[in-house]
Amino acid sequence: MAKYYICLDIGGTKVLGVIFNSKREIVYRVKKKTKAGGDDSQNIENTIISLVEQLISEYKISIKDVAAIAAGAPGVINIEKGIVLFSPNLPWRNYEIKKAIEKKFKVPFFIGNDVNVGVYGEWKYGAAKGLTQVVGLFVGTGMGAGLIVDGKLFTGHLDKGAECGHMVLDPEGPKCNCGQRGCLEAFSSKQGISDYIRTQAARGRSTSMAKAVEKGVFKSKALKAAYDEGDEVTVEAVDRACHYLAIGIGNLINTFSPEMVVLGGGVMEAMGGVFLEKVLKDVDRYCMPSIRDTVTIKAAALGDDSILYGALAMIDDMLKKEKDKA
Repeated sequence: MAKYYICLDIGGTKVLGVIFNSKREIVYRVKKKTKAGGDDSQNIENTIISLVEQLISEYKISIKDVAAIAAGAPGVINIEKGIVLFSPNLPWRNYEIKKAIEKKFKVPFFIGNDVNVGVYGEWKYGAAKGLTQVVGLFVGTGMGAGLIVDGKLFTGHLDKGAECGHMVLDPEGPKCNCGQRGCLEAFSSKQGISDYIRTQAARGRSTSMAKAVEKGVFKSKALKAAYDEGDEVTVEAVDRACHYLAIGIGNLINTFSPEMVVLGGGVMEAMGGVFLEKVLKDVDRYCMPSIRDTVTIKAAALGDDSILYGALAMIDDMLKKEKDKA
């Protein structure tokens, strides 16, 4: 009987993979960089396959020991069919990844929107465990969201819902990778912060982050270092990102009246509480006091592993559904 589960966090710049044992413990992990530019969807698929093969080989197990593989990835995803309909930070359009991975490994493969999956992980195993109404926002290369409504993961019609990172906060704001202007993601994600710093550097302003954003998005550690040293452009970029993040959170609090807002993602993790502190100072201006009074805003408890634990929970749910159908 298969006793291991492989879970993946597929991002715009990397794929993180782990092996869980039957006790739901992470026993091995591997990270690989991705090159997500252009239209090379095959490159991402090859990276995923290579990472899974490396996990199996280095941990010295067989694919027959693996019950299932699951992943979270950015974008609009048909969970039932395992098709990535659109991803703003990966070259995938109507991409049948489930079919490709199952053909290669001959084990069940499941995939969902990365932050839907990450919030699900925080709800099952982390900061929001035991609650029934939860909003989650993850600040990474992009900006994703997840919703737990009445004790269930809410994904909307055809799994296209909960794209809160693409709520438009300024219709004349910076262009987002989704094609709109002024999305929360365009202001507060790694991509948005990088674009702002790059624009200021191009205008002749001095910043220690100029090289870090020259060819794309920065590494989160570089942002924290520049912020701590008081780099003017970096501090400005972080303040701007947190300002718009607070506006977005305020709108979500007014809309859903959650018990908790969970903030996660690589930028949140790397900044060591800076984002959370700034959001908490600002968010009350953008939501109704009578609703805000009953909402807790917390950092994700599982850190970089939120999506991985959510993928594990997805495996449990999907295998149970398949068993019930049989």
